[in-house]
Amino acid sequence: MAERRRDRGRGDAARAVAAGAGEVHVHPKDAAGRDSLDAEDVARWVRAVRAATPGVPVGVTTGAWAEPDVGRRLASIEAWTELPDHASVNWHEAGAEEVAALLVGRGVAVEAGLWDAAGLEVWKRSPLRSGCLRVLIELPDEPAEVVRDHAEAMIAHVALEEPDLPILLHGEEGSAWPAFDLAVELGRDSRIGLEDTLLLPDGSTAPGNAALVRAAVGRMRALWPRLHPAGSGENPGALRSPR
Repeated sequence: MAERRRDRGRGDAARAVAAGAGEVHVHPKDAAGRDSLDAEDVARWVRAVRAATPGVPVGVTTGAWAEPDVGRRLASIEAWTELPDHASVNWHEAGAEEVAALLVGRGVAVEAGLWDAAGLEVWKRSPLRSGCLRVLIELPDEPAEVVRDHAEAMIAHVALEEPDLPILLHGEEGSAWPAFDLAVELGRDSRIGLEDTLLLPDGSTAPGNAALVRAAVGRMRALWPRLHPAGSGENPGALRSPR
């Protein structure tokens, strides 16, 4: 069962990259299908995705839901044998600073996940903040009409502290597509995948990550020329697919 699930993930990642994703974000699973930080699970999934998407950066989660105990979470990461290119660290979670420091020490780039004002405040005080690969501004499931104000406020706070640090903006469920469109408008990186939403922009159910990526690429190609006329000097952001 674990092998079949991993093989499906590998194929899904390859299809997402073929559809236009520039990176893959993966949640390694254990034999029961739960998110896992165990060294064997991480190695198995990272190797599988890399084999399916050669040359494409692969990132993983370090979310506390996979291992709530900080000590065990750190021990799991310390035991990793197949290191991902980067890992996301949610700065509102207990142990975020220790997890980030361990990753940096092991040569794994850190994405700073900022979900709310509390996480932002902790990250602002972190001596590691300037060394992050980028900041992930992760909007909750919220009405489309509040996405712009929420996102722009978070972006302004991050830019005030670290003006040169790249920002990836994405949403969840109801905010997923509004956040994606806003990221295109602002020239920010974004991501889309089944972790973020199960729905295509027209409200129909997405059959997989690749369908979401294709829809995102289509929206980016349609929106960008209208928002940024030729010669404006602006560049569209990159697209990442979570798996």
